[in-house]
Amino acid sequence: MAKIIYTHTDEAPMLATYSLLPIVEAFTSTAGIDVETRDISLAGRIVAALADFLPAEQQASDDLAELGELAKSPEANIIKLPNISASMPQLKAAIKELQDQGIQVPDYPDNPSTDEEKRIRAAYDSVKGSAVNPVLREGNSDRRAPAAVKNYAKAHPHSMGAWSKDSKTNVATMGEGDFRHNEKSVVLDAPTTVTIQHVATDGTVTPLKEGLKLQEGEVLDGTVMSAEALDTFLADQVRRAADEGILFSTHLKATMMKVSDPIIFGHVVRAFFPGTFARYGDKLEAAGLSANNGLAGIFSGLESLDGGAEIRASFDRELAEGPALAMVNSDKGITNLHVPSDVIVDASMPAMIRTSGQMWNAKGETQDTLAVIPDSSYAGIYQAVIDDCRANGAYDPTTMGSVPNVGLMAQKAEEYGSHDKTFEIEAPGTVQVVDENGKVLLEHEVAKGDIWRACQTKDAPIQDWVKLAVTRARASETPAVFWLDPERAHDRNLIEKVERYLGDHDTDGLEIRIMTPIDATTYSIERIRRGEDTISVTGNVLRDYNTDLFPILELGTSAKMLSVVPLMNGGGLFETGAGGSAPKHVQQLLEENYLRWDSLGEFLALAESLRHLADSDDNPRARVLAGALDRATETLLNEGKSPARKVGQIDNRGSHFYLALYWAQELAKQTDDAELAEAFKPIADQLTQAESTIDSELLAVQGSPADIGGYYRPDDAKAAKVMRPSETLNGIIDALSKA
Repeated sequence: MAKIIYTHTDEAPMLATYSLLPIVEAFTSTAGIDVETRDISLAGRIVAALADFLPAEQQASDDLAELGELAKSPEANIIKLPNISASMPQLKAAIKELQDQGIQVPDYPDNPSTDEEKRIRAAYDSVKGSAVNPVLREGNSDRRAPAAVKNYAKAHPHSMGAWSKDSKTNVATMGEGDFRHNEKSVVLDAPTTVTIQHVATDGTVTPLKEGLKLQEGEVLDGTVMSAEALDTFLADQVRRAADEGILFSTHLKATMMKVSDPIIFGHVVRAFFPGTFARYGDKLEAAGLSANNGLAGIFSGLESLDGGAEIRASFDRELAEGPALAMVNSDKGITNLHVPSDVIVDASMPAMIRTSGQMWNAKGETQDTLAVIPDSSYAGIYQAVIDDCRANGAYDPTTMGSVPNVGLMAQKAEEYGSHDKTFEIEAPGTVQVVDENGKVLLEHEVAKGDIWRACQTKDAPIQDWVKLAVTRARASETPAVFWLDPERAHDRNLIEKVERYLGDHDTDGLEIRIMTPIDATTYSIERIRRGEDTISVTGNVLRDYNTDLFPILELGTSAKMLSVVPLMNGGGLFETGAGGSAPKHVQQLLEENYLRWDSLGEFLALAESLRHLADSDDNPRARVLAGALDRATETLLNEGKSPARKVGQIDNRGSHFYLALYWAQELAKQTDDAELAEAFKPIADQLTQAESTIDSELLAVQGSPADIGGYYRPDDAKAAKVMRPSETLNGIIDALSKA
């Protein structure tokens, strides 16, 4: 039987699954397709990773590892929903919830001393940050706005804030001492195994990472961010924000860059409150209240700390005396520095640009902002967009072009700062990468507190990336631009490979360029204003940035992008969009039983998954289902049946009902499969006749608190009851499944 794997993830996408999946299972069963689920949620990953410390009856299979192996096979057909890339506060909150539910996972050991505590910490650290995507992404990324979505955005434009030529909003980034300026890179001419080691000033050698296997042709990078240069830069930016009378904000990637960016975030917190940390830093550290975890964790810990009120008063005093600080939630007093995972650069920067280049201040008003992005590797792309908006005004969604993306990410390519090759240096000296013959491949001088990192990019994914770029450029008849900077050591090596591998393909008649990220941004936005499309061909980090930046400006959200990952061994991975606003959606559901999560990404991914299955499994009925689903999705958009925002309006569950209605109607009238059409005519009739009843049942539950039994690990029965409140709809769908 043909099989699709549908992932059980976190927050709003996970809740939406309780409503949508029964519909998907019922409809696809008519084509002999079995839809199975695998749990890759944060809670599920914790339970799997800590299996050795749990009683047998509480252990669970490692679904992520299983899917990682499946992704390497031609049979893979995986629909991957957004999951939590856990920061430390999120990880600890999930641990506590599991413990409260009776799951006997141990506490996270902040300062492990025994071998067992070190094992526990290593297990927990394996699920932090971007732990899922690198495992599943055995192919490169193809993300674009489907024609139906783009046309809808043009016909129903989202709001765009007006820009002033006098806007003081800018990006601040380091000019020296950061990852970009200190980068070194080497291409391996033969397979080898390397050791990353720290050599202290007294000659003591401490291995940091051993047994790292590298392939022939692999690109290996190493770089370091100077803690001293970072602190000097941050202090300057705090003063600059105060002098210019604008908000101070920082924009990092503390989820994907799970090792480096929380450390940088801690430096920002200390720079904003220098007096408090000078006076009380040792006491805070002794109490385990780390700046790396943000103000929320510190303030919570101060409540039970001797002298905590005095320390809190010091924080409040510096907050009042310093520059205005950007807010995540003005009403609740949640600042830009409260939680490292609250302000993720790829989502927060385009949202700011869309809102006239402004963020919220403590009074709940928007204000010009100094966006502090310490590492200069990609900060310039946002400055280029800000400069363009300041000069030319906001973009017009009714006329603007599109910037689809082909992203290099296969086999953990360019996984910067998020893995076991990133270290906070404990003593001055050098960090070396040494091969099995004792040859030093890379070397940096380091000081205490510096952040050193390495990353790998294998050759086969680079070849596949170039091939995918050429394929997409020809299929869409669109210029393609490789965003590569010859001043960066890593990019110089990639430029050489790209130029070589382009020669393996027919590029006649295609416009393919290599440009620096800043020049590529300028080129792309000039074309956007003319209504022209440009494919951005980027590395892994810029893939993340661009597939939020441009969709948020074009479509109002990145959740409406089609995201296909053609796996290198022939399978398919179909991603469903970003999950950045998912926590707020869950909060609204718990308070008002209203879920405004838009499952459009899931609809688009499912259609592509069905097409892939039609080809790979010779299942023509799957193709009929896919075509009907696409037409149903377009009808849903045109009829305004996407989730709204407020109680009393259609929400996620209502949009799922209308998808089922329109999908059944399309299947009932299609002419490619008479038997399937005949089977769906009564389903379409039942759903059509029951429309008002189902609408009433769905609306009736809104407005009161909802109990789902847990945030990170809901109770299945409770969550299903909340997300499937229409008995009429349930009866029709369940009958189809049984039939």
